[in-house]
Amino acid sequence: MAAAQGRLSDGADGMDDPKEGDRHGTTPPPPFRAAVEALRAARLRPQVEVEAVRPPQRLAPFAYALEATVVDGEQDLADGRLVLLHDPAGHDAWRGTFRLVTLVRSELEPEMAADPLLPDVCWSWLTGALQARGLSYGEPSGTVTRASSHYFGGLGSRPAASQIEIRASWTPREGLGGVPDTAAHLTSWCDLLAQVAGLPPAAPGDASVVTLPQRRDPQSR
Repeated sequence: MAAAQGRLSDGADGMDDPKEGDRHGTTPPPPFRAAVEALRAARLRPQVEVEAVRPPQRLAPFAYALEATVVDGEQDLADGRLVLLHDPAGHDAWRGTFRLVTLVRSELEPEMAADPLLPDVCWSWLTGALQARGLSYGEPSGTVTRASSHYFGGLGSRPAASQIEIRASWTPREGLGGVPDTAAHLTSWCDLLAQVAGLPPAAPGDASVVTLPQRRDPQSR
């Protein structure tokens, strides 16, 4: 990732170019602009590199997207994408005008991937990350997927690899001026990324947090 650690890149911001944030080519409304500015101003833990990327074009009238990588030295431990959607007219399924959509993924030990409770635990990490920062949200939905790769023939020397993938969305509660606390939601999402990557919690001494063991062979950057 091109961003400096612990903060957002000054790359494409999704607001000044209508192709990036608005499929209709109109000026984004103030609540959306305020929500995006809060994302850009968020301070994150130093192991997380975040940068703005081109958002999806058909999910909502306005969208802003971030990609993140959890980094340990020259190794990438986990990565993900977070998309902020906004429909000023509201959305029945969202029960609000904003929606956050995410993808988080990381490799892990095959023994951990075989744990039948792993999907439930991973989903609890998402909801727990939001609750730990006192965030109010609604209409959560998503999936947790485990995948395993086994290599044969010319690739037979490679060890089996397993990956966990969390896809989810939720509606952040709107505050003053109809703007949700997107900075806090981003920080919680980065907490989830770090937890999936096997990093210790940012707040020491929290025995309620259980993290994945660091994957056996993290991808070199």
